[in-house]
Amino acid sequence: MAILRVDEIQNMSREERMDELDTLNAELIRERAMASAGGAPENPGRIGEIRRAIARVKTIQTEIGE
Repeated sequence: MAILRVDEIQNMSREERMDELDTLNAELIRERAMASAGGAPENPGRIGEIRRAIARVKTIQTEIGE
């Protein structure tokens, strides 16, 4: 999954943002589970990227007033 940019998130509909947030949360859970199980992550910085993307979506939702 590509990194979400602010303008991309702002152009999404409410439902698309909610779906994206659900997808990101599920991916974060998978990545954390793999890390806690002792597996070597393919991309070590991916957890941080996912967390930042979740924060961006939530911030824009707050700005819009959803």
